[in-house]
Amino acid sequence: MHRVYLIGLAAVLASSPGLAQQDAVARGQRDFRACMPCHSLEPDRNMTGPSLAGLWGRKAGSLESFERYSDALRSSGIIWDERSLDAWIMDPDRMVPGNDMPFNGIKDDRARADLLAFLKQATKPGAQPQSSIEGRGGGMMGGMMGGGGRDRNLKSLEAAMQVKAITYCHDTYRVTTADGKTRAFWERNLRLKTDSGEDGPQSSAPALVPAGMMGDRADVIFAAPEEISKTIERRC
Repeated sequence: MHRVYLIGLAAVLASSPGLAQQDAVARGQRDFRACMPCHSLEPDRNMTGPSLAGLWGRKAGSLESFERYSDALRSSGIIWDERSLDAWIMDPDRMVPGNDMPFNGIKDDRARADLLAFLKQATKPGAQPQSSIEGRGGGMMGGMMGGGGRDRNLKSLEAAMQVKAITYCHDTYRVTTADGKTRAFWERNLRLKTDSGEDGPQSSAPALVPAGMMGDRADVIFAAPEEISKTIERRC
């Protein structure tokens, strides 16, 4: 009996490093929710920042499908590995002065280690899609991010989101939708955007998307920039 106990204890101790790694990945996955508004894990699905798919071993500023790198990052010569990513996540401005990433860094050593453990697993070849990785765990952040951070498809819209006309007078936009309703927005509360991707609206069919917590803000998303001036009429 004593021998059986020792064998069992040895098995538990041998598996402890693996269990610790799993715990680190799970914590890092939760921490990654703070990154989701700006970064995708899907190949070439770029958002505010570049996709993180295939990140390990990639030269900083080199993802061809992403066009918004700062000159400072492009010319840094950094290769992303565990050491360089740890320094970057801790303090991007210190590592690459003049970069454009609006992020103050993570100062907690364990939090960075957890996030790196998750990224190493989530970005390796054959990793599961972003939607299933980010959708687990739920919670308030998961709900706010739409269950995985994926923007909704604007190709097919209900009438309340189909923009039919926009007028501008003094400091006010009035947006009329296909359901016959017209909403007024203070000019600083209505943002005009474009989305030329696969989830963007149909050509000449801009979408009205609610934004903010108070219901007084919205985005109008066009398929192309030239549609903006064609759609908005200056009229009081």
